[in-house]
Amino acid sequence: MTSTPTPPTSATATTGPSAVLWDMDGTLLDSEPLWDIAMADLARRHGIVMSATLRESTLGNSMTDAMAKVFDAAGTPEEERDYIADARWLLDRVAALFDDGLPWRPGARAALDLIGEAGIPMVLVTNTVRELTDVALATIGADRFAATVCGDEVRHGKPHPDPYLRGAELVGVGTAASLAVEDSPTGTIAATTAGCPTLVIPSAAPVPTGEGRTFRESLVGLTLADVADAWTGGGASSST
Repeated sequence: MTSTPTPPTSATATTGPSAVLWDMDGTLLDSEPLWDIAMADLARRHGIVMSATLRESTLGNSMTDAMAKVFDAAGTPEEERDYIADARWLLDRVAALFDDGLPWRPGARAALDLIGEAGIPMVLVTNTVRELTDVALATIGADRFAATVCGDEVRHGKPHPDPYLRGAELVGVGTAASLAVEDSPTGTIAATTAGCPTLVIPSAAPVPTGEGRTFRESLVGLTLADVADAWTGGGASSST
């Protein structure tokens, strides 16, 4: 189900999106390598080695879904799966890694500046829980966003559409009038299922092509014309 498009709300909306909805990990911040460390540690905690295939399957997942895949790989019986304790352990591990510094993805800071200066409302839409998102926002700048949506603030996280539906709702626009920016297969499915045209900047895992998806190699050199093309689908084959 997608939200109903609303009339344009910004001066740029006649030629571009009325809002831009940003993923965080792997899109704005190069934080996936830090999650790689934490997830590998979680796997060892359960007696297994984190394989590349297992790690790729957890990219962009909610914490609960990611832990469930580790439990499955470890053969942990349902009655022995302590999601609460492991979530606390994982949050503390990632927070410690975040405290050592969060690097930006190439071109991300300039892209945020570009869209903010154009007066287009922006929303952060992440599967990361609020506790860690607030740590990351100290680097990104919470004041850049009209609203933020975290994985523990919706009924279902990505790949379900709920986070993007909520993000668009918070700024009063329809998902079809918004542009999502994503890096992972999980997040891209969430955005397109919600009805958002999506600019995909693949990072740690390949993202399949599909309707409503425009691809770039990075955010470096992004222009407002590129944003408009991604929203209309006119830049679907871009590899800048």
